Amino acid sequence: MDGPVILSVDAVFALACRVLETAGLAAPQAEAVARVIAAAERDGCSNHGLHRLPGCVETVRSGRLAVAAVPDVRDETPALVRVDAGYGYAPLAFERGLPLLADKARHGGVAALVVTNCFHFSALWPEVEALAAEGLAGLALTPSHAWVAPAGGNRGLLGTNPIAFGWPRPDGHPYVFDFATSAVARSDLAHYRNEGRAIPEGWGVDRNGAPTTDAQAALDGAMLTFGGHKGSALATMVELLAGALIGERTSVESMAWDEGLKLAPCHGELILAFDPAVMAGGDAAPGVARAEALFAGFAAQGARLPSQRRYAARARSLADGVAVPRALHDRIAALAG
Repeated sequence: MDGPVILSVDAVFALACRVLETAGLAAPQAEAVARVIAAAERDGCSNHGLHRLPGCVETVRSGRLAVAAVPDVRDETPALVRVDAGYGYAPLAFERGLPLLADKARHGGVAALVVTNCFHFSALWPEVEALAAEGLAGLALTPSHAWVAPAGGNRGLLGTNPIAFGWPRPDGHPYVFDFATSAVARSDLAHYRNEGRAIPEGWGVDRNGAPTTDAQAALDGAMLTFGGHKGSALATMVELLAGALIGERTSVESMAWDEGLKLAPCHGELILAFDPAVMAGGDAAPGVARAEALFAGFAAQGARLPSQRRYAARARSLADGVAVPRALHDRIAALAG
């Protein structure tokens, strides 16, 4: 059979857990990563789902990642939570720090969660969507490896440096966006290479800094930011806020620490949480109404809000299951033993 394998979302989670635990990752770490993988597959974000498991296995087996790391949650100030991930994966560190972060935001209006010494995994929308489920607006930032050239440059200096934002809504799913400050995610370049397709101009340059439409040449050279100097400035902001400000590695330092092993980036993450009621002076209702009027304006023009396609995919997956390419499923099943 050549068709895809259909799995329930729970089955995706169980398969990911099996693979990670077989590789040697302790159950709490494995389950936290598997939750993100299952959520990505559920929401049609396959680039952040099972496709990443083989790379996770390489990182786990490298000896760099602490397979049994227990995040150390520290209540540092009335507005700051610090979680030392202990060189484990980021998802468990975020899960352990979330309750205290939410509590501080509800008391003070705004609070920050600083995660250090973590191996980054996948997208940032799970973090801000979790905050929205708590009734909080959220902003998440993280650097990566220095794969991206700044505007006017020709060598990697910045990371893909994603930014995610979430806004809770009274009914239905939250408003969420999550995008890299590079012109495209690095996993997309890999997909173009694997499929033998030319990439659009403006996505990357080769080793000599010359524009290229060859995906492998861009992977070997440098990616570019979106929007020229604007994306470059935002990427630099992420380096400063989620690197220098919190005492963690920048993308250049993360890549140097990797020493050519090509593992998941190891650095920090900054998550900010805002309580709409406290920030508005005690009554969130007027602000919620303004936000809903803004969203209604999108609908009136036929414009799509970010994440609407992801939420539609979620409904389909929960009803019909997730279609996993058979070759990928077989490769992962082999990793699961």
